[in-house]
Amino acid sequence: MRRLWRGLSSYAVIGVANTLIHWQIFFLLSVAAGLRQAVSNLAAFCVAASFSFYMNALYTFDSRMSVGGYLLFMAAMGALSYGVGYAGDLWRLHGLLTVAMFSVMSLVFGFLFSRYVVFRERDA
Repeated sequence: MRRLWRGLSSYAVIGVANTLIHWQIFFLLSVAAGLRQAVSNLAAFCVAASFSFYMNALYTFDSRMSVGGYLLFMAAMGALSYGVGYAGDLWRLHGLLTVAMFSVMSLVFGFLFSRYVVFRERDA
């Protein structure tokens, strides 16, 4: 269990910066530009996740970055991002609720997906 939580504090600090980036871009696109929440959430995710992927590879998982890992992370978490935004559009949720829900889901699922799939420790 201790191994599971190793790196969570670093992941959370980087996640705060990621969240600030994500939320600012989301509201700029959805409110100022008038785009749908699904599109706004996906675009904001892509920018913020690119930042956090790089930072987490360096500081949280101390792992080398790969294009394949980046694309896998972006595809899986991007699908979650679009899905949450789509649900926000479908259910006419306030944008704040949409990005808050995605932020919580992204923290949990993103950490587990990164730890066990994208940056998993490989035997030498």
